[in-house]
Amino acid sequence: MKRQDYSGVVVTAPVSVPYVRYSRETAHWWIARALKQVLAAAGLKPRDLDGFSVSSFTLFPDTPVGLTQHLGLSPRWLDSIPMGGASGVVALRRAARAVQAGDVDVVACIAGDANRIDSFRQLLSSFSRFAMDASYPYGSGGPNASFALIADAYMAEYGVTREDFGRIAVAQRANALNYPNAIMTSPLTLEQYLAARPISEPFGLYDCVMPCAGAEGFLVMREDEAQARGLAFARISATIERHNAFPEDPVQLRGGWAVDVDELYEMAGCGPGDIDLLQTYDDYPVISMMQFEDLGFCAKGEGARFVRDHDLTIAGDFPHNTSGGQLSAGQAGAAGGYLGLVEAIRQVTGQAGPTQVTSARTAMVSGFGMINYDRGLCSSAAIITGDGR
Repeated sequence: MKRQDYSGVVVTAPVSVPYVRYSRETAHWWIARALKQVLAAAGLKPRDLDGFSVSSFTLFPDTPVGLTQHLGLSPRWLDSIPMGGASGVVALRRAARAVQAGDVDVVACIAGDANRIDSFRQLLSSFSRFAMDASYPYGSGGPNASFALIADAYMAEYGVTREDFGRIAVAQRANALNYPNAIMTSPLTLEQYLAARPISEPFGLYDCVMPCAGAEGFLVMREDEAQARGLAFARISATIERHNAFPEDPVQLRGGWAVDVDELYEMAGCGPGDIDLLQTYDDYPVISMMQFEDLGFCAKGEGARFVRDHDLTIAGDFPHNTSGGQLSAGQAGAAGGYLGLVEAIRQVTGQAGPTQVTSARTAMVSGFGMINYDRGLCSSAAIITGDGR
């Protein structure tokens, strides 16, 4: 059955609350700051908002229901997207359908998390039943060890080297030097990447994201509403979402994008060559390389060659993670799943400032999240286009 397109619905008002390494503020505080900013960007009051979508790892003991009372909201449509790195695109596609159906007029999609000194340890100890039973009790409760096994298998299968992964990290750091909110603000060379202290073989320090606190957000509304308010907006060309793809694979060397990528391009009416910039979910460089392949920019196993043959910086022939991605901007919990989408909205609407890619009109954003013991379960992707006000 042919899917309905997203005609008449747009995404606008991208905002980022600047990240900090540690914060004693609650997730509520960070989410409230992002919400205030998206409303201000669109000239809206809280009473004008009738839809609210929230992603957060550290909102406990509250849920988005409790958050409505904290923030003085009374929405008629409420959603919670507990999908980590896939959350941004999933929130976008669900909010867009709700607007399209007339169930809601304006949805604020917000992701935010706190990061106190012990926040990350506490999160890992109860992240999932798999983590509680099979990894945390044995000293491997974090994602580093699990993703290291994936990276090691990927390298062995396809002949990828640490230098290949390093090219991704180095290019993203170069991009981050232009991004005002980046946590990592010093240049990074390939030599420094290779010489970094080991974390979990084959990972070194610069293969791993920096947990921090922060928030991201955007609004979803009807196109005529955005036009009436004089807002720059992006149209939604296509989206996909997949969970627990390829469960028969003994180790994860591909993600759910590979299942649905043909549908993504068919719905958008374009191909890989039409994408002006790509924002991948980059908790580790190996996952970005996997997305280059599964999203059709090169064949499976050719990700390393693709990285060697392309310039991934803002001014390069294949702009990738133009904000620096999580590897250099930081990972603000669930907001990491929004970072690429918020930046992509800025890019295609000409609002990216110092990270702006010349003539950027079509962007792809991909998400990935919720690793259990041996694989990430959630994959998502979207293609958005912008043509100014």
